[in-house]
Formats: sequence, structure tokens, C-alpha cells
Amino acid sequence: MLLLFLKGALLGVIITAPLGPIGTLCINRSLEKGFWAGFSGGLGTAVGDATYALVAVAGLAAFSQTMSAARLPLAIGGGLLLLWLGIHGLRKGEIKAADIGASGFVRTTAATFFLTISNPATILSFGALFAGLGLTDETRRFSSAVIVAGVFGGSLFWWFSLSGLVSLARDRLSDDFTHKVATVTNYLLIGFGIFALGAAAYSLL
Repeated sequence: MLLLFLKGALLGVIITAPLGPIGTLCINRSLEKGFWAGFSGGLGTAVGDATYALVAVAGLAAFSQTMSAARLPLAIGGGLLLLWLGIHGLRKGEIKAADIGASGFVRTTAATFFLTISNPATILSFGALFAGLGLTDETRRFSSAVIVAGVFGGSLFWWFSLSGLVSLARDRLSDDFTHKVATVTNYLLIGFGIFALGAAAYSLL
């Protein structure tokens, strides 16, 4: 079950690491107001990611036979999605911070949670990435709970690390720090995509 949790955690990092408006908001608030101001935005996103992960595993359980039969195409689709996310992210211009109009720990957490779950495309990403990490067969109730906990833990770890790093080193960070974080995370996505496609190809041998 530890391996299953770690896979869920990896999924949580993959889904939340690409730097978008919420990530930029997290960095900006960590720079301006310190760790808790930035982390509160990440916490709302982590809860939103866990919510979508729960929906995804419920869908996998409902269509377990179909998903199992289409395991290889789904795995290839998950790898291609990771590649697309990474390449698309590298081509983006400047990323603007989300305008949530909220301050304070609880309000910021709630605002970023609702902002996260307001994007239905995320559930499609979860489905494809589940396949890319070989999680489509894990539909038992306990396994599903472990995966969801892993997704929450991985996402939370990312935001905790990012907010902590920024708040500790904010006086020494370069002006293009946000761009550097975005570049690194996009290259990581491309690497994960190549790995997922390689694993799919290996399963054919």
C-alpha cells in the first residue's frame, strides 16, 4: 500500500506542479506576506485536487471492466497528455496571478478550492494520468482511499515546499524566479510523459 500511496502522491505533484495562476498567486503572497499567506492558497488547491481524485477513482470503479480492457490506450493517452502539458507550458508567456479577492488564511483557502474545482477539464486530466501511472486497476475501496490520500499528500507537499522555499529565500530570489519554477516543472512533466510512454511500450514486449 505504500507504493500505491507514493503513486498517488506523485500524481498529486504532477497535477499541481505546472505553474498557473494559483501557483503564481502562491509565490506572490509568499514573497509579500510570508509562508502562511502563500500556503493557504496551496491548501485550497490540494483539497480541490483530492476532491477530483475521489471523483476519478469513483469513475474507475464504476467502469472498471471497460477501463481494464483499454488500459494500454489509456496509458499512452496519459503519457501524451503529460508531454502536451509540459510543451504547452513551455510555450506560455507570462503567467498572471489569480485574482481571488480574498485575504486571510480561511478565505484564501476556500477561494482557491472553489477556483480549482471550477475547472472540469481537471477531471479528464486525472483520468488520463491515472492510466499513465498504472492505477486503473486499483478500484477497491481501501486502495482508492490510499490513492486519494496520496494525491492530497503530494499536492500539499508541493505547496508546502514551494511556499516555504519562497518565504525563506525571498530576499535572495531573482526577478525571474517564477519563470524558472514554471520551466523546471514543465520539463519534469515532459520527463514523466516520456517515462509513461516508455512503460507502455515496454508492456508490449
